[in-house]
Amino acid sequence: MTHGNYLIVAFYFNTVGVIPIMQALVSKGVPFGTALSFMMATVGLSLPEAMILKKAMKTKLLISFFSVVTLGIILIGWFFNLVY
Repeated sequence: MTHGNYLIVAFYFNTVGVIPIMQALVSKGVPFGTALSFMMATVGLSLPEAMILKKAMKTKLLISFFSVVTLGIILIGWFFNLVY
């Protein structure tokens, strides 16, 4: 997300904590699909999650997991932007 001249990247959010942020984004005019994608990405593609999964998965599988989840989030965001 950009704010003025700054790029804001979320490090980690829990599911409950990101809902008010999503609500504020939608009330400010951000499309619902974009806000939903932001919510899913901050929860599902966080660095702490990658570090935890790294202990259980090999690097190739971890990259595949994050690639599929990223593609799914993008497609869901586009779909909801088209519908709403």
